[in-house]
Amino acid sequence: MSEPRLNSVQCSSPAGLHRVAYKEWGDADNPKVLVCVHGVTRVGDDFDHLARALCHDYRVVCPDIVGRGRSGRLRDPAYYTVPQYVADMVTLVARVTARADNEDVAWFGTSMGGLIGMALASLEDSPVKKLVLNDIGPVLDGAALQRIGDYIGQDVRFPSFAAGADFVKAVSASFGPHSDDEWRKLAADVLRQGGDGQWERHYDLNLAQPFRAITPERAAQDEAALWAAWDAIRCPTLLVRGEHSDLLSRETAQQMTQRGPRPRLVEIAGVGHAPTFVHDDQIAIARTFLIG
Repeated sequence: MSEPRLNSVQCSSPAGLHRVAYKEWGDADNPKVLVCVHGVTRVGDDFDHLARALCHDYRVVCPDIVGRGRSGRLRDPAYYTVPQYVADMVTLVARVTARADNEDVAWFGTSMGGLIGMALASLEDSPVKKLVLNDIGPVLDGAALQRIGDYIGQDVRFPSFAAGADFVKAVSASFGPHSDDEWRKLAADVLRQGGDGQWERHYDLNLAQPFRAITPERAAQDEAALWAAWDAIRCPTLLVRGEHSDLLSRETAQQMTQRGPRPRLVEIAGVGHAPTFVHDDQIAIARTFLIG
């Protein structure tokens, strides 16, 4: 039960069909489902440590959001947006809860995965009954978004895995201190060797297109929509913030505790955007909220 199963589900966008791959941990008949969703350029493998720790209590499902990892790519990159990801996750949840008497889903979302969780949890009759947001909120710092957008679109290749791993470690320094083995795992999850023998990041570079299309007016509209979604959430919620995060400010996090689901706020020292939840002390934070 401590080893994952690899599966996929067919989803739809206005441009056609695509596959969403996911890892599944724990008893396939467990009606308690925990969906763990990664950040914008990461993959479901990020949650291997967390899933292994919680799979005796939950059936843990860790998708690669479309455009990343083992999942397919969208024919029209304009649809690499949260509404499309929410639609895909509704399909995934329907698949993994098909044998359950009721849809009772817990959600753990890091960064982009948290935005998807917020949007899904805000909907009437949402299956999400517990929500963990890892370093994300309705207010997104413009400079941080620009940094992420620039990073996403870089077509960088590496002559060796070691060179690629050094790059991943450098751009992910805000994750906080990790051992050499942990950095190697974080790099291996998102690097693949191409046909030319070089190593590259395992996602569609066209993910950057929607970021480039964001105007100040659009950003303001998106922020208003996110706050409206936040205020509509009613399930128990835990908000986690990295002490040095440039994507979720302390001011925004405090605002979030006074609105919507009024979550408990936990700040993790010595970490920026975003805590990886590969360490026991961080996993314990999630376990206490999700299991007690």
